[in-house]
Amino acid sequence: MSDTTAPTDEAPLGDLGAPEPDERPDLWPSTARRGADGALEIGGRGLEEILAQAPTPVFVLDEADLRARAATWSAVMAEEFWPRYGMNGGEAYYAGKAFLTTRVARTVLTEGMGIDTASRVELAVGLAALQAVDGQGATSRATRLGLHGNGKTLAEISVALHHRVGHLVLDSLEEVGLAAQAVRDLRAAGVYAPDETGSVMVRLTTGVHAGGHEHISTGHEDQKFGISVATGAALEACRAVVAAPELTLHGLHSHIGSQILGHEGFVEAVGIVLRLRHDIAESTGVLCEEIDLGGGLGIAYTGLDPVPPSPADLARALAQAVRTGCQELGDGVPRVSVEPGRSVVGPTTVTLYTVTGLKTVELGPGASRLYVSVDGGMSDNLRPALYGSAYTALLANRRPDPAAGLVRARVVGKHCESGDVVVRDVDLPGDLAVGDVLAVPATGAYGRSMANNYNLFTRPGVAWVADGEQGWVLRPETIEDLLRLEGD
Repeated sequence: MSDTTAPTDEAPLGDLGAPEPDERPDLWPSTARRGADGALEIGGRGLEEILAQAPTPVFVLDEADLRARAATWSAVMAEEFWPRYGMNGGEAYYAGKAFLTTRVARTVLTEGMGIDTASRVELAVGLAALQAVDGQGATSRATRLGLHGNGKTLAEISVALHHRVGHLVLDSLEEVGLAAQAVRDLRAAGVYAPDETGSVMVRLTTGVHAGGHEHISTGHEDQKFGISVATGAALEACRAVVAAPELTLHGLHSHIGSQILGHEGFVEAVGIVLRLRHDIAESTGVLCEEIDLGGGLGIAYTGLDPVPPSPADLARALAQAVRTGCQELGDGVPRVSVEPGRSVVGPTTVTLYTVTGLKTVELGPGASRLYVSVDGGMSDNLRPALYGSAYTALLANRRPDPAAGLVRARVVGKHCESGDVVVRDVDLPGDLAVGDVLAVPATGAYGRSMANNYNLFTRPGVAWVADGEQGWVLRPETIEDLLRLEGD
């Protein structure tokens, strides 16, 4: 194999190598390490043990790491917004869109988080988990759940109001009318008392643009989410909520983007949300009880990425911004919530692939690239094709031979698309062979949740590992599963 680099690659060989778990632990599950045999271990399970029950391709989730991350978010929000510090309480809602199953939902609920959902089915999963954790009556008042998203139907809003979710986030003036109608229907059905109101929040477009790819930056004006603060539309919508006898304006919601690696955008958004809250109070007499500052805290995916801020760093910055902003406006401090998803589940999970093919492509005089085919691809990780997202890969089943050196490689999938790339650039061992296993870290967020059946690939399963034990979070799909969906 050639160890020369392609002319378009600026990084020298070695700079794009996957860091070992002890070199960049923020990329890997907390229990990941090399075993005595040189193979990767997660959750007290060796690679051979894991693959014996869960062949590749497979997502492997470190359940202890998930519990710890959820508990951390719960603790830092409670501490930084503690009433003894002059605050009014804080809470973290897990953003279920990152990856949601009833087992994951039960885990984060048990560790003190709420759950933010973005669809009718996500809400159903949250309700099922809430019932399992809090008992049979829990879903009658699902205050630990939320529902947001654009274009919600009357039916979706009605379900959320029926269960009295803690955060029903309205995304348009039209949804204000639908929520009022839903409450009237629930009163008529006897589900609500004649004078009971529906508690709602309004999603704002703050104009703060933060995050990575344009498609995941959601605070700017020209996009589908939220109601503009700058144009006055948000104030109009909030006034409409206050004026509706069926509704109570519980709070304001802001989400500025995803994969954000600093505090500045969040702090700027705090000021805009608090100013609108003040203006609403001046014009209606209603000072919102809560502000939800959304999610978006990023994680590292490769050894070249910076170490991201910790949950405690962000919570402290938000608390200071809220405290200062309310003092300047002369307003009481609201309860504050956030919606982390990627930072909760992303690093808990690795995807394991088996190498199925090696092909060296000559790129010009003295330059080549090794194409490494694996038994998965864009059907289990769409983000590289969708966003150009960067990942890395580590030889997981053994230690490489140092004498073999490194080779600049591109890890690609088996789909009938030239854009089917798992890892665009990575330095892999020169003795890599068909049958070796590669581990791609930080795939817990949006890997399985965006998985698809392109080329009629079956979606991989998600295995949990913890304390030397193993099971399925989601079993892998089979060909029979897909055929079962076909009509006559």
